[in-house]
Amino acid sequence: MPHSGHDSHPKSRFVDAISRRCRRKLPTPRRDTSARDIGNSRRRDHRIVLRRSRPNRNDPRRRSRSRAVFFGRSITRTRRIRRASRGPSSRSRDARQPYRGRGRRDQIGVGCPGSTPRSRRHHHDRAVTGVQHSTAGRSLRAGHCRLPRPRRVAAHRSSDRNAHRTGAVPRRSIPNRGVLVGPNDSRVRCRTRDVAAHETQHGLAARAARHVEEPALGGGVVTIPNTVEYSWQPVIFDETVATQRAALDELRGDTSITVLDERATQRAGLHALLPSPEQSLLDESDRWVYFPWRNTVVAVLGPNSYRHLRLDRNRNKITLEEQQKLGDLTIGVIGLSVGHAIAHTLALEGICGTLRLADFDEIELSNLNRIPASIIDLGVNKAIVAARRIAEIDPYLTVEVFRNGIDETTIDEFFDGLDLLVEECDSLDIKVRAREAARSRRIPVLMETSDRGLLDVERFDLEPQRPVFHGVLGDIESAGLHGLGTRDKIPIVLDQLDASLLSARMAASMVEVGETIETWPQLGGDVQLGGATIAAAVRRFGTGAHLPSGRIRIDLEVHLDGLNTPAPTRRQVSGDAAGPQSVDSHDSILEAARRAPSGGNSQPWTFSSNGPTFRVDVDRSRTSTLDIAYRGSFVAVGAAGFNARVAAAAQGTLAGIEITDEAVELSLRDGTAEPITDRRLLDAVLTRSTDRELGSPSTLDDAVVADLVAAAAAEGGRAVLLTTRESITAAADILAAADRIRYLTPHLHREMFSELRWAGDPDPDRGIDVASLGIDAADLSTLDIIGRPDVMALVAAWNAGAALATDMRDRVSASSALAVIVVPGSTPAHYIRGGFATENVWVTSHLHALAVQPVSPPFLYARTMDEHRELSPTHAETLQQLNFELRTLAELDEAESIALVLRLGTAPRGAIYSRRVAVSASLPG
Repeated sequence: MPHSGHDSHPKSRFVDAISRRCRRKLPTPRRDTSARDIGNSRRRDHRIVLRRSRPNRNDPRRRSRSRAVFFGRSITRTRRIRRASRGPSSRSRDARQPYRGRGRRDQIGVGCPGSTPRSRRHHHDRAVTGVQHSTAGRSLRAGHCRLPRPRRVAAHRSSDRNAHRTGAVPRRSIPNRGVLVGPNDSRVRCRTRDVAAHETQHGLAARAARHVEEPALGGGVVTIPNTVEYSWQPVIFDETVATQRAALDELRGDTSITVLDERATQRAGLHALLPSPEQSLLDESDRWVYFPWRNTVVAVLGPNSYRHLRLDRNRNKITLEEQQKLGDLTIGVIGLSVGHAIAHTLALEGICGTLRLADFDEIELSNLNRIPASIIDLGVNKAIVAARRIAEIDPYLTVEVFRNGIDETTIDEFFDGLDLLVEECDSLDIKVRAREAARSRRIPVLMETSDRGLLDVERFDLEPQRPVFHGVLGDIESAGLHGLGTRDKIPIVLDQLDASLLSARMAASMVEVGETIETWPQLGGDVQLGGATIAAAVRRFGTGAHLPSGRIRIDLEVHLDGLNTPAPTRRQVSGDAAGPQSVDSHDSILEAARRAPSGGNSQPWTFSSNGPTFRVDVDRSRTSTLDIAYRGSFVAVGAAGFNARVAAAAQGTLAGIEITDEAVELSLRDGTAEPITDRRLLDAVLTRSTDRELGSPSTLDDAVVADLVAAAAAEGGRAVLLTTRESITAAADILAAADRIRYLTPHLHREMFSELRWAGDPDPDRGIDVASLGIDAADLSTLDIIGRPDVMALVAAWNAGAALATDMRDRVSASSALAVIVVPGSTPAHYIRGGFATENVWVTSHLHALAVQPVSPPFLYARTMDEHRELSPTHAETLQQLNFELRTLAELDEAESIALVLRLGTAPRGAIYSRRVAVSASLPG
């Protein structure tokens, strides 16, 4: 705009320049829902400038700081800004020259050097912000300081139809001219600016450091395009770059700017993460972020380490791999009332890489029941308020703002490159038009309606022919909705929401719209719930989880109607297992046999007596996956046969014993019992138990080791004792790794927990009483977590679960020795012999006051690769390798087989005896 002449007084030039541009009046939009129709109510940006006289180029005053310059946009609620000063000044421009610090504040708020609480004044060359809707940079946050003394300033009166909206100019000085600068282009994007990213942004950094770029004094119109960006996007400085460091030093040297540096805490948090971050993250240089609307500079970690630390608490509800996928999403949000909570939640969880926010409306006081803004944000564009709040959570997140909302001139720019659209606007034709644009680009659309928590999903990416709004509105098109009045839109809206499913309070409120209430109600809590609901849907979409098209209502009122008293979750431990039985009866042999150990206390045997013969057979119905080819069952049959033989010998009725590939058969004779040479062996058979207490390691005496080796050899087996710390530690690692696989393999996990018995469980006479597990109450409570198949499925999918191996590793490491019971072959008869050898070693250990616990790994009875696959298809190779490592550690020959692995240690006697089925249940018929 050409300069028409020079005014004699600076004040008159200032007022004239403003009033000329604000003289135009725009039509006032109607106060109904159609006023939100972007196509019906277009806003215009009007540049407001300050004219200058052109001084002599050689005049040194040319380098002085400029006067307040701003751009604003004139809309229907615009108020004119009048000069606020203590009166006309006779100061010439030369007299004002010494005040080169204008635009900055001293410690108590006024921007000129030398001003004190005693000499406070408004200079006639300084504008004062007014409560108005026309200034794009009208933030009144902490950066604006109150004057120490109240000064009345002229109220601004509007010359348009909203003349009743008046207010006093706040008594605040302007700490920087950036807050008074508005956009030339209202669709300027709010992108996070990393100054280090582009060399050309040195100017941006320098201007941020000086609050605003100083215009040269050349006369004519002085303009500063895009300066508004500093008031709603952060500026990021890399201190390792010299040019940026200089600009940063200027910012930090400004006493009006708050500087926050919590890098030590952030660094400590980064180093404390598990697992330890990669060295590249630890070595990443820090950044400094300038928030103009806060007038604050904050030190933060670099972009990668910042994201890694900030989102660490998402794991593993969101895994690192999922977080990376979600971080690549570009999500658009149209409508920043309900959309504010959604955009904020998406940014909180870090489940997008770019956010595009579109809204033409501004924050009003009536919005503060559901938008988490403040009164300082009144009159600020809703998208900008959301962008600022997001920037203060993650200054590195890319945010793009469309301050004029969406219309035909911006729709392509908004939708191009979107992965997902969240639509939350009020305009019906824009709702439909947005879906038409999304469908043509195969972009899915999510919508949340706060009443009764309605979530709407339209997967246009999977169903490009799907009608908008699921076809409930028929073949509706956006062109047919343009210009409809509120009354004409009501039936369409009700059809879209299904009036019969509205909450009673919402439906009743709609009857009162326009009568006792201005518009339909929305609650802040319902809006926040919508943010959580949309975030959950976005996570599913971004990770490829199941998310079909459709609708669902997440109605908290309905759920609250279902409140009830919870049942006790802690199950009781029985601890009532039977102790040793007397052998004075005729059934003493049977009683001793049923006291034998078996895998999971499954008792996979049947007993039969036919005259002088007592027989122990395998019950093949009691097998499990670990019991490959019934090898574990044969070991149990052998242990039962050993006990029966000891009892028969004690009675003097044992005539002989035969071991076949199917059973153990004892030949008995009649007669008076012969004297028992060693009663201690029978007592040990009857009092033997499994002791799962952790215990403490101690060195076994050589005599004890010799007795254990001899006990296995007497039954045709071999006991390999691992007694050194190195060998025990190696075995602990092998057995722990195998135990983790047992947890992570679904059918092995299911069978393992099916063995546990709680008070009141059916079939209490089989399985392992949880009271005998040797764990405290805290660990006992975790069984409900690690016993869940869905939990283990997720742990397996994450290739995690290192903690699942800890218990086995700790137990084995606390052992005095490991006894690996070995037999020379792999036939059923060999494994039955292995049962005899195992029980003899166990009973002998009991006689030496050692605590015994079987710690056999799941691969124990697997010999071929196919058998390892039968155990765990996904971990077969690992199991086979662990099997090889254990056999190598025990120095086994190729033909030898392991019957059982026992952990030997020192622990206080307090074992709980496992229950057994009734004698009659073990007999045929």
